[in-house]
Amino acid sequence: MTALATVPAPMSTAPAAAATPLVRVAGLTLGYGAAPPVVEAVDLSVAAGELVSLVGPSGSGKSTILRALVGLHPPRAGTIACTLAGCEIGFLFQEDALLPWRTVRQNVALGLRLAGRSRAAAEAEAEVWLERLGLGGLGERWPRQLSGGQRKRVALAQVMALRPRLLLMDEPFAALDAILRRQITQELLDWVEGEGIAVLLVTHDLEEAIALSDRILLLGRGPRARIRGTYEVPIPRPRDLVAVHAHPAFAPLLQRLWTDLAAEVAGSGLPRAAA
Repeated sequence: MTALATVPAPMSTAPAAAATPLVRVAGLTLGYGAAPPVVEAVDLSVAAGELVSLVGPSGSGKSTILRALVGLHPPRAGTIACTLAGCEIGFLFQEDALLPWRTVRQNVALGLRLAGRSRAAAEAEAEVWLERLGLGGLGERWPRQLSGGQRKRVALAQVMALRPRLLLMDEPFAALDAILRRQITQELLDWVEGEGIAVLLVTHDLEEAIALSDRILLLGRGPRARIRGTYEVPIPRPRDLVAVHAHPAFAPLLQRLWTDLAAEVAGSGLPRAAA
């Protein structure tokens, strides 16, 4: 981990949101069967190099929105426009997708093989990413022989090896202990910032959302949940996940988010439009 230090100057003064969105959602309504919609008339976008977090009460439809973005949940209404090919979109969800009958190296190489790389080239690239994530020498192990933290690093290596332009994440490290979670999240943040990758993150952790994001979207209470607030995070990049808590904008934004989220959980809604 990087020691606590003053947050450096921003890499760029141009707001990421000004760029052409890689994905744009308009009027998205999602539901299950004949029940009322889980989410209704949701608008959101993610631009190249932008990290956006989606927060909200449990059951508000955050994960359902992610599934819709990858074609796993058909919309009832609205549009999803994406400028990327499927191989340019990476996924990190709560449960890793490691295949138990493949070795660690083979799991990391799988996406590359599906993309047309030879076995030798794919496994060589997989080994590079395993080394980068501190997993060198574990390529011949089976997933069942790994710790929880090691499995998460392998899942991260799977995604990194494909060099996606957009990364969708649904609380991928929530089950890890606090220190390991911060370490792996910092590694991911460094990679995302360095490569200019766009990210849409679903999280229940408001501090994590502020530390990582350029914008935070608050999804209201379901059913028929809508985006109830948009919050800009005025903290420059690159960021250190420890140092960022000392930034003067951090605590006021956390208090504002907490108050507005609590109002949604209580069912009273926001007293004003968040901006």
